[in-house]
Amino acid sequence: MKVFIKVPIFFTGFHPIFAFCLYLAVSHLYGFGLMDAEAMVIEAEKWTTVPQQHVCVENTDRQIKTIRPDSVVRSIYKATGCSDNSNRHVIYLEHVVVRITITHPRRGDLSIYLTSPSGTRSQLLANRLFDHSMEGFKNWEFMTTHSWSEKAAGDWILEICDTPSQLRNFKTPGKLKEWSLVLYGTSIQPYSPRNDFPKVERVNSSPLEDPTEDYGTDDYSGPCNAECSKVGCDGPGPDHCTDCLHHYYKSKNNTRICVSTCPPGHYNADKKRCKKCSPNCETCVGSHSDQCMTCKSGYYLNEVTNSCITNCPDGFYLDKNKIVCRKCSENCKICVDFQICTECTRGLSLHGTKCAIYCEEGKYHNGRECEPCHHSCATCAGAGVDACINCTQGYFMEDGRCVQSCSSGYYLDHSTESRYKTCKRCDASCLDCSGQGDRNCTSCPSGFNLDTGVCIVGTICKDATEESWAEGGFCMLVKKNNLCQRKVLQQLCCRTCTHKG
Repeated sequence: MKVFIKVPIFFTGFHPIFAFCLYLAVSHLYGFGLMDAEAMVIEAEKWTTVPQQHVCVENTDRQIKTIRPDSVVRSIYKATGCSDNSNRHVIYLEHVVVRITITHPRRGDLSIYLTSPSGTRSQLLANRLFDHSMEGFKNWEFMTTHSWSEKAAGDWILEICDTPSQLRNFKTPGKLKEWSLVLYGTSIQPYSPRNDFPKVERVNSSPLEDPTEDYGTDDYSGPCNAECSKVGCDGPGPDHCTDCLHHYYKSKNNTRICVSTCPPGHYNADKKRCKKCSPNCETCVGSHSDQCMTCKSGYYLNEVTNSCITNCPDGFYLDKNKIVCRKCSENCKICVDFQICTECTRGLSLHGTKCAIYCEEGKYHNGRECEPCHHSCATCAGAGVDACINCTQGYFMEDGRCVQSCSSGYYLDHSTESRYKTCKRCDASCLDCSGQGDRNCTSCPSGFNLDTGVCIVGTICKDATEESWAEGGFCMLVKKNNLCQRKVLQQLCCRTCTHKG
């Protein structure tokens, strides 16, 4: 018959049986709850003696801090683990004692927490409704047992929370007077197999039951997987390691598997464990959705929130690698690149591809206020005649400038539906023109002659008489008989010879 007893969690010594306890739920108030005492005794028969215990008393922090109601006081102590004294040097922790002196009008309102350099947070004291004492704590000792085999040196964080109860009708602050750490542990890794520590001789504690029936792991004597540490294993696979060399993760059936690096979708957490990222993350630094580094296929990383999303929101654009949603410049509501806006935030207007503070028509923003445009500009992007966007009545836009009449080589475009008119450049064959294309020339460059709106090559291009180039006349006969190539006839019948058709 097996006997179950309630066992508190403040055990001493680094024994392999407690390795599994790191992965079970632990109550700060009630320990592990019911445990199988007989199984613990059987397991204890196989324990290996641990290295000599060292006790390191760190210097006292006497910096006084005020504990105000509804607030948290934090104090950080950088521990050395007594590295300057080989007889007291603690590298690997067994447990920690905190000595605290506090004055407070109602100490039952206080709760105290301690966080180790490895990030393990332990509750040293909970709120107590019926503790009405006004004595506070004078050199009281609180112990934590949640830091097995962690490193002793580093920053220890003490947190004191003051939560006034309804029984407290005044809010006088308390004082943290001083506190210190007493570190218990070893200077040698307690889990490493060492031949210089004698093993406890095994005896049968019960004549009714052979413990080897339940614990057959000692039967395996083959090689361990490469990912197992020197502690050993109970089988050949990476899921049989007693302790992992690098990292481990838990499979769907809760089996611990040792790996060299954390697999995709996991991150390296404390104590060699690979924990799962948020579902949309490919790689991450933590389990929350805002701790992603890269995303799974079909998702993009928001560079501001570090979360994985399916579409870039307003104010963001998808980078050229189509991986990250990057932030637009601050004035853009929608953009296609950092400085290329397509829509502006409220109160701003789009000028080309940039957003500027909106000014009424005829003014521009100089960085401080709105100023009038040049008198020829109806709208503008800056000062001067060269910054016009549209022109006032009586002026026309020509190559970015407002002019009162189109220059030589330009024509006034009447086709636009806008009330703003522009001067457009003539066809390259024209010197001046009245419209678009090569058949609206009004004058020709040197070496060309104008013929019904078209500029053609020639110095003298005029047929002898009107009758000579009419249908059935002399010049038409010259052209039909391919005689235009003769120089004399070409000059006599220039217009007919050069005419298309």
